[in-house]
Amino acid sequence: MKRVLVVDDAATVRLYYRDVLEAAGFAVEEAVNGLEGLEKALADAFDLFLVDVNMPKMDGYRFLSTVRREPALRAVPAIMISTEAKDSDATRAYAAGANLYMVKPVQPDALVRTVALMTGGPVS
Repeated sequence: MKRVLVVDDAATVRLYYRDVLEAAGFAVEEAVNGLEGLEKALADAFDLFLVDVNMPKMDGYRFLSTVRREPALRAVPAIMISTEAKDSDATRAYAAGANLYMVKPVQPDALVRTVALMTGGPVS
């Protein structure tokens, strides 16, 4: 089963991603900020990171740039999802190490298709 780490400070957003992805056959782990996400990413293997931008303690940009410096995590694909919709936000996300940038709200079918494509995982 493909494992996804959702890094987002909003409980409702984490629950939404968990519900949608678990229903599609993915295993989901959650972190409430980039620091907790980094700890979990270093402690366990994941097939994809789903990361918010604006979070306390460590934002999504710092999380991704830190992950990309870790040899064991460097190749794990990452999707940054944010309410920030300017081109400069996407550019900054890619510079930090995102493989894809999506703007909230993300429709369930688009989320599942994208996660499946990036992990080679199940498609419902």
